[in-house]
Amino acid sequence: MLIGDSLLGLSSPADGLASADRGPGRRGEPHDRGFRGVEPTVSSDGVPDSRGRLCKHVGDRIRIGPAAEGIEWLEAYLHGRAYSPHRHDTYAIGATLHGQQTFRFRGEQWCCMPGQCHILHPDETHDGGAANDAGFGYRIIYVDPALVQAALGGRPLPFVANPVVDRSGLPEECTAGVWDIDTELDDVVRTDIVVAVARLLLAAASNGTTKSAPLALDRLSRVRDAIAASPMERHTTEALERLCGLDRWTLARQFRAAFGTSPSRFRTMRQLDRVRRLLKGGASPAEASIDAGFADQSHMSRHFKKAYGLTPGTWVSAVA
Repeated sequence: MLIGDSLLGLSSPADGLASADRGPGRRGEPHDRGFRGVEPTVSSDGVPDSRGRLCKHVGDRIRIGPAAEGIEWLEAYLHGRAYSPHRHDTYAIGATLHGQQTFRFRGEQWCCMPGQCHILHPDETHDGGAANDAGFGYRIIYVDPALVQAALGGRPLPFVANPVVDRSGLPEECTAGVWDIDTELDDVVRTDIVVAVARLLLAAASNGTTKSAPLALDRLSRVRDAIAASPMERHTTEALERLCGLDRWTLARQFRAAFGTSPSRFRTMRQLDRVRRLLKGGASPAEASIDAGFADQSHMSRHFKKAYGLTPGTWVSAVA
């Protein structure tokens, strides 16, 4: 996971916007309603653009909130095309605070405005940027699908077909604390946030009432835990079959239904988690690549950009 923002628990200027300020999400004509009450700080370093360069727009910045296991938050104020196409293996649920943000998701262009949130399913490719010259500000929370799975008691992960949702239409219990980037995270708060995220996803999902065969969660969790414990190791399909007692086709199908991604993609993302920890600790990209089990720095960099929309060097500059 990279970064995130919380739902309606924040004290945000966007919360005071009238419903008339909220326009259509998909293919709506972007327009800027302004940002009330909070002045974005100026970053001398800037933030990265889609080609890995640093943007120099006044006010561009990225702030990463406190993290807990399976949860990360981000707040950003950006201009232009901020993120190139990428995908991560977490749910990403963002709330627009200022301006209009636009992104391409499942073959369509969407616009998310103040008073709305966007919900991206794990492993779905998307990009991100400003709809006009005014730029945009947003907060986003990234949540491990395994936490959502635990909160749902074994049901398949909810899928939200329409990624832009009007926040006023969501029950308060589905949004409490989700975008509060300054919250102090302990186990109780973490659990409350996960439950709120699960309820939000069910409320917005297209498959909330879909019936499906039970998932072999205990067996699937053995595979997930084994990969997470040693992502540098390349497990064979035969070894995973022996570990969980499922054939490869059932394993692949049910793993995605339970955790939103494939076993191989899950392993790559855990490798990239290790790369980010090492980079933040001062390791060079080459050192981090080898330590995390990639063939070389180029191999790691390709996967990093596909996962986060930024190059490793640009990411390090943004979070420094």
